[in-house]
Amino acid sequence: MLDIKNFDHIGIRISDRNASVAFYELLGFQMIADGGYDKGHPLVMLHPSGININLLGPATAKAGQNILMDEAEKYPGITHLAVKVKDAEATETFVIENGIEISGRRDFRGTKTIFIRDPDRNVLELVGPGPSVAQLIAEHTHG
Repeated sequence: MLDIKNFDHIGIRISDRNASVAFYELLGFQMIADGGYDKGHPLVMLHPSGININLLGPATAKAGQNILMDEAEKYPGITHLAVKVKDAEATETFVIENGIEISGRRDFRGTKTIFIRDPDRNVLELVGPGPSVAQLIAEHTHG
């Protein structure tokens, strides 16, 4: 077994640098480094929570489409990023007030979750307070 502590960062391929940076800045991320975006290296963005994302690009095919989530054929890969939020209602209000479309929602045993998309339709799951999704699913499947 590997002695893993936590995720270090998450890489997200994007097609429009300005639109994606603005979107993630709206969510509270701050650009801390441009590793050479035009040459395929990351824009490093850090959230006050400690979450680090690397925006990679530029994408060369299917800009603004998500082949993992939106096409009938199901390709392997990471389908979404899920983050816990402190307040589900405040999060939903923030999302709506900032014109971000909610692409899905779930309320599972009191844990409220909404799904949003970035400019390239990458999915972010915003999970409200309560047990972890892993715990909820395990309890549901094991009765």
